[in-house]
Amino acid sequence: MDAAQAAAAQVEKILTVPRSTRRHQARARAMGRFIEPEAWLDIDTGLGHFPAVAQEVHPYTAFDGLDLTARVEEGRRAGRVEEAHRGLLADLAPKLAGRYDALSMFHYLERSADPRIELIAARTVLRPGGHLMIEVPAPRSRYARFLDTGWLRPVPYHRIPLAALHVELESLGYTVVATDRRAPHIPFDLAARLAVTLGRVRAAARVAVPLLAAAALADRILAPLVSRTRLSNAYRIIARRDATA
Repeated sequence: MDAAQAAAAQVEKILTVPRSTRRHQARARAMGRFIEPEAWLDIDTGLGHFPAVAQEVHPYTAFDGLDLTARVEEGRRAGRVEEAHRGLLADLAPKLAGRYDALSMFHYLERSADPRIELIAARTVLRPGGHLMIEVPAPRSRYARFLDTGWLRPVPYHRIPLAALHVELESLGYTVVATDRRAPHIPFDLAARLAVTLGRVRAAARVAVPLLAAAALADRILAPLVSRTRLSNAYRIIARRDATA
């Protein structure tokens, strides 16, 4: 593996949304302020790490996972989700109609082919009065601008302002009950930028790991301050499916 490949591998690790136990617990508690779900579907669940942690917060909730890959089936075998649904939400929505009173999308909507189709599918899957929790990058944050112009930009990648998502949800038969620009902040801006810089420097592999570790530490130290400013790189929105939708 050459220096560019090594740096690219570090970039992939840095840009992976951290699967922090405390972050997942906070997400589960945020939903719990509005509903004690009977059945919760986590979209793009991967190996089911969020449902496994959220189960500790909501012990009487049945957690299922949906993912495009076989990882969701591994999560089921590991006991992290009760049912594993493999495929696209829009394709599986008719089969899952009305089965859930809670649904979560963490850093998924911005990478979907058509966010509006995903929101419609989520409405189909939710029971009337059920709640949808979404976390996406804040489009005006430094990290979002970096993703939108850098060579690491996912395809597709949608910049979704909070106000626009609020309006879209309301138009589709949801009522927005909470927004949060602080808690969803992910402390990796400095590390991500450094990873890209190192990826452009030959023979950077030897210094990449300690430098990235230092940058990641700085991100965590600065996170309490950054999350209170417009530099916060993500936001959360919770919406209730209207009974008349």
